Amino acid sequence: MTRHLHDRHQAVLPDWLALYYRQPIEITHGEGRHVWDADGNKYLDFFGGILTTMTAHALPEVTKAVAEQAGRIIHTSTLYLNRQMVELAERIAQLSGIPDARVFFTTSGTEANDTALLLATAYRGSSQVLAMRNSYHGRSFSTVGITGNHAWSPTSLSPLQTLYVHGGVRARGPYAHLSDSQFIEACVADLEDLLGHTRSVAALIAEPIQGVGGFTSPPDGLYAAFREVLDRHGILWITDEVQTGWGRTGDHFWGWQAHAQSGPPDLLTFAKGIGNGMSIGGVVARADVMNCLDSNSISTFGGSPVTMAAGLANLTYLLEHDLQGNARRVGGLLIERLRAIAAQLPVVREVRGRGLMAGIELVKPGTDEANPEAAAAVLEAAREGGLLIGKGGGHDTSVLRIAPPLTLTVAEAEEGASILERALHTV
Repeated sequence: MTRHLHDRHQAVLPDWLALYYRQPIEITHGEGRHVWDADGNKYLDFFGGILTTMTAHALPEVTKAVAEQAGRIIHTSTLYLNRQMVELAERIAQLSGIPDARVFFTTSGTEANDTALLLATAYRGSSQVLAMRNSYHGRSFSTVGITGNHAWSPTSLSPLQTLYVHGGVRARGPYAHLSDSQFIEACVADLEDLLGHTRSVAALIAEPIQGVGGFTSPPDGLYAAFREVLDRHGILWITDEVQTGWGRTGDHFWGWQAHAQSGPPDLLTFAKGIGNGMSIGGVVARADVMNCLDSNSISTFGGSPVTMAAGLANLTYLLEHDLQGNARRVGGLLIERLRAIAAQLPVVREVRGRGLMAGIELVKPGTDEANPEAAAAVLEAAREGGLLIGKGGGHDTSVLRIAPPLTLTVAEAEEGASILERALHTV
């Protein structure tokens, strides 16, 4: 049955639409931290639909909110007042840390970043944008153009002029040998030098922890140091929180808060986890930035009644059950367990991450060379053992990405780590 569906998929969908596994699986239903495929196999889900099922599969509070709202009205558009959209915007504005914040809802992280770029370039009157090497910001024409990862950037054409900055990857690159403070100092010097060779720049966009890039991040404080430079030039700071938002990192509610010494960002983009599977994205910005557009706009599907009801229920559950604290506690235990496993395996170069956002970088033993073949093999072995994980990385896809729902229990963390240990030993 699955084989037949795969054949139909290949016959009608694009060749570039990636699928995991040599024999792709069809996930039919889920509950808590587990999902089942069409063949009846049960899996512990350590990827959550790419960090999107943030709380749990089939969370009763969210499914109830969706069903009740769908029973009243499914769609209206932003041309009409929408109580759920206003209520969720109020909560997100308050949580964002951005003063006098305004919120615009979209249907995806790609669209959120696209909107942030529109706002920043219009506000600054410039099409020049700074982005981080190894970054990923979406699949639209503008976001592909600022993505610093060639595996996910299919064209060099872009409406923007993008300049790439050092700093998103701590353990590789020309500054990897430096101490954290020296690393920050070198990256700031590189930024200063870069700005000395450009005209007016609109914004810097950066993921606090790079998602598709393999869960890499700079030392805490790098973007605060960047912010001091940006402020002198009037350049806006956009923090892409599509994967790092809502407490996933454990230590902070937003990834930017690890770099808060120079104040909050000017714009913040979000998506994925807030909808727990429903299509919600958005931008938070200072009022003067958000309101800088001099023409009308709407969103047909952004802020829809059903998705906003889901987002409200999901955010309420997350806050009332302190899932950020759970990500810190259980994620910390999981990362330490993974590091203990990795210490015995020459194929593992590094285990990194924060909270329930962990990456395991694989190399060819005895070298520093990326090992995408091993990553693919471990992905398959983990699935066979009953665990779903992701993969990513910069020049080569050699990083295992682990990002379970934030309700993960200690027992489930141990179970997943044990399956991963067996899978890693296969390579």
